[in-house]
Amino acid sequence: MAEVDKSNVVVPESVLKKQKRAEEWALAKSKELEDAKKKKVETRKLICKKARQYAKEYEEKEKELIQLKREARLKGGFYVNPEAKLLFIVRIRGYPNLKSVKELIYKRGYGKVNKQRIALTDNSIIEQVLGKYGIICMEDLIHEILTVGPHFKEANNFLWPFQLKAPLGGLKKKRNHYVEGGDAGNREDYINELIRRMN
Repeated sequence: MAEVDKSNVVVPESVLKKQKRAEEWALAKSKELEDAKKKKVETRKLICKKARQYAKEYEEKEKELIQLKREARLKGGFYVNPEAKLLFIVRIRGYPNLKSVKELIYKRGYGKVNKQRIALTDNSIIEQVLGKYGIICMEDLIHEILTVGPHFKEANNFLWPFQLKAPLGGLKKKRNHYVEGGDAGNREDYINELIRRMN
């Protein structure tokens, strides 16, 4: 076999252009990946900082509430918690006189029921939709809903209604009010216990 002299081989200009373009694309892609990695690290740091800030804020509110109750007790009175800004509605299926949740919310003036159905698996989904409101992670979303912040409506409409299981241990009397030993009506701070049983 005769050896081919590669120094005299002529490469077509279109092939050279294609190679150059492929190298430029690879370089741009690697730069893009590097920038995305840096942004992800910065976002993680920001999320951790916000989570610590929110935890501190909740702790301070709890301490303030305890302090106000102690002061009221020392003066011989009692402290009444401010009325809640957030409503959590659980529709007990088959309840005879309950109108639809949508009608109930409109009637009380709390806005629209959300219809968008998005599974929250990553903070990037939240950042994509709610980033313009400064809500970039699950912690921001929870904080906005919990405190009924300035962008509560957008955060609430981003989520979708979900179905809970039947409560562990069953329901008591559906027709009686919670105060009378039943399950209907306003539970105030004790709603968390019911939600835990239904989760």
